[in-house]
Amino acid sequence: MHERKPEWLRIRPPTTEQFARIRSLVAAKKLHTVCEEAHCPNLSACWSSGTATFMVLGAVCTRGCRFCEVRSGTPAPPDIQEPARVAEAVRAMGLEYIVLTMVDRDDLPDQGAGHIAACIQAAKATGVLVEVLAGDFRGELALVDAVLAARPAVFAHNIETVRRLQGSVRDGRAGYEQSLAVLQHAKKRGFLTKSSIMIGLGETEEEVAEALRDLRGAGVDIVTLGQYLRPSEWHLPVAEYVPPEQFAAYERVARELGFLHCASGPFVRSSYKAGEAFVKNVLRQQPLLRVLA
Repeated sequence: MHERKPEWLRIRPPTTEQFARIRSLVAAKKLHTVCEEAHCPNLSACWSSGTATFMVLGAVCTRGCRFCEVRSGTPAPPDIQEPARVAEAVRAMGLEYIVLTMVDRDDLPDQGAGHIAACIQAAKATGVLVEVLAGDFRGELALVDAVLAARPAVFAHNIETVRRLQGSVRDGRAGYEQSLAVLQHAKKRGFLTKSSIMIGLGETEEEVAEALRDLRGAGVDIVTLGQYLRPSEWHLPVAEYVPPEQFAAYERVARELGFLHCASGPFVRSSYKAGEAFVKNVLRQQPLLRVLA
């Protein structure tokens, strides 16, 4: 185990007025952000630049993945006012691009698909571009279609780790092939697709390369790779703090495989710099994107 963090894993504290304003707005609207719930290392940088990732369907997840900071348990019923509050927050923050993510809701008949679709539609009505980071809906593709019917600009779903480590890292209701099937389904429906891999859980370089090949084989357009950071003593320990040069090597592999974009580095997360110019420019070129995919 390598629990002592190296020098490259130093995080700047949040100090800007924009950070304080967004934090106040999120609290006032009684919204959850994965930025806070997952203790994201980029919280300061993203909020200070006016971007955020909203987590809908509550702050309690029905699953118990061993890497995730979000609480596991029995969630409350969905809040029917949440879509309107998300839209109000987007207007107040003046955002151009947001990520809407969700806790898994295995307790609901539609696993939350209808609710997140409503949140996408409400946010889109403000004029913002919406990336949805969705769960796997236990592989029920009709529920994936219910989310896609809201026409998010990007459909993201995280494979999280390499094939070999799935069982020890993710909840038993998740799975490598299931996640690939969800992503491939969204790609076949014509959507820009995105996924993420955590590094430092004990995977080998070849296993990461295999996961990248599998993601590209499923038609995934954008991939992110970032260092796993242990949220608490209950969670999986960090097997290795991977140096920046190895992340750069993974980025080269991704580009060689034909991904439209790859963000790879110790602090990179699945919603890393969601509003970056590259993604927005790609979204403006949908006809080209369809040819490339």
